[in-house]
Amino acid sequence: MFTTTHRKYHPVPPIDMPVRHWPDRVLTRAPRWCSTDLRDGNQALAIPMNPQRKTQMFHMLLRLGFREIEAGFPAASQDEFAFVRQLSRSAPADVAIQVLTSAREEHIRQTFASLEGAPRAIVHFYLSTSPLQRQVVFGVDEATLIQRAVSAATLIRTLAERQPDTRWHFQFSPESFSATELEFALAISEAVIAVWEPTPHHPVILNLPATVEVASPNRFADQIEWMDRHLSRRDAVVLSIHPHNDRGCGVAAAELALLAGAQRVEGALFGNGERTGNLDVITLAMNLYSQGIDPGLDFSNMNALIECYQSCTGMEVAPRHPYAGALVFTAFSGSHQDAIRKGLAAMAPTQGWQVPYLPIDPRDIGFDLDGVIRVNSQSGKGGAAFLLARERGVTLPRWMEPEFAREVQKTTEHSGREMTAPEIVALFDRTMLHPPGGIHLQTYRLLRNEPCRVELHLLLDGQPSRVTGQGNGPIDAACHALTGPWRIHRYEERALRTGSDAPAIAFIQLAIDHPCAEWSGAGIDEDIIAASFHALIAAINRHLATCNPEDRLTLFSHWNP
Repeated sequence: MFTTTHRKYHPVPPIDMPVRHWPDRVLTRAPRWCSTDLRDGNQALAIPMNPQRKTQMFHMLLRLGFREIEAGFPAASQDEFAFVRQLSRSAPADVAIQVLTSAREEHIRQTFASLEGAPRAIVHFYLSTSPLQRQVVFGVDEATLIQRAVSAATLIRTLAERQPDTRWHFQFSPESFSATELEFALAISEAVIAVWEPTPHHPVILNLPATVEVASPNRFADQIEWMDRHLSRRDAVVLSIHPHNDRGCGVAAAELALLAGAQRVEGALFGNGERTGNLDVITLAMNLYSQGIDPGLDFSNMNALIECYQSCTGMEVAPRHPYAGALVFTAFSGSHQDAIRKGLAAMAPTQGWQVPYLPIDPRDIGFDLDGVIRVNSQSGKGGAAFLLARERGVTLPRWMEPEFAREVQKTTEHSGREMTAPEIVALFDRTMLHPPGGIHLQTYRLLRNEPCRVELHLLLDGQPSRVTGQGNGPIDAACHALTGPWRIHRYEERALRTGSDAPAIAFIQLAIDHPCAEWSGAGIDEDIIAASFHALIAAINRHLATCNPEDRLTLFSHWNP
């Protein structure tokens, strides 16, 4: 397809702006937010929300901190009209209910009727301005379109003056702004603003939508900066943006537009909206939060938000959705897991958040750290060790991690799925703590201290046996009692918890020269010497499980009385 059909498309020409200021600016504060979930997000659903679900969503938006909420298009249907009328009378006094209307007279009058008795409202009217819309949809010239906009703005001002008990705010959108000539977008906006006569104390909202995202985010930023520079009553205008996501760059376009002078952002939760969606206000707000900027919105209980959103809209949150997806804070890769584990361990209480691969602390938005490291066949040694420590309190020696990781990998490759933390604990118990092999320690006795001599009471394949040995200490003596082609290579011990009665865990690694191999084992007991003997026998059992029957019988014959 790319050899021919791409020729029907043409690049959007750049904006002649020799000096741009937005590339050198830094964001330091959050914009004003307006949620379009109840209007733009609702009209994008195959099955629109009913009044009950819209009301549930409205209260969620209030809890998140939105104070400007576009509730609907009152002239679209009787249901929309009734919902806006009900909401405008019951909304908190500090919440502005925003409603959308076209420039048609009957739609504007219907809109004002729906807002009777509202303490505070934003009347948002739009008129599409791009050359394609002017020529194909409307069939009018620029002057005619400006006159339509002026007539609509005049009627809005007149009707608002007849309802002085409502605190009115006016908003105009040159729809398809992103595809409109900047000179014409400015001309029609200036004409509307002149009718409304705003002041710095009572500004109007000029909303510049990327109705269709037609170019890269830097071009949208250029458009916003150009308008920011050329508006004649700039101090009496709140410059608002309404990005869509047709190119997948809605959030990026919004961030650059804020650098370019935008003060207000319209968008929806999780980017819900027509076609590829609106700007995702959650991602934009959390991006600001990750840079140390208070977003002014509260996403500290992301799970409750997701549940409400999915229930109200019938939409699903993708597992890779920024900040909210089920897998966005999860590492399966071994190198990532190791870096995260080390980063968490190195965190000091007084320092800022600095953990590799985690841009924010998941706990800030209501998630815990349990799902940060998950183990599958792609995972390395650090993931299983992290989950074992968290779930069981067993911190493996670094030298033992690769050996246990191999056991984990064999299991995940066989099952074809990831392992849960309880499954990892169970695997540790049956492979490192109590592996099959035929030797079981019943009791032991220390016969003397120098040189140390021990007596081990064993079961060998269920048959009682007693062996003795001596060495530099109990472990060396036990290794000589269980003579074989191995030597103790590494040993560690530690308490499993604090307190004088805490059980101890011991780790032993045996080295075998022919063939060259290493076998590790662990043992737990309230008696550290018994724990060490259990660890030694676990390591021997792991080796025996790989021996051929003849070699195994030879070893057992050495230990039988």
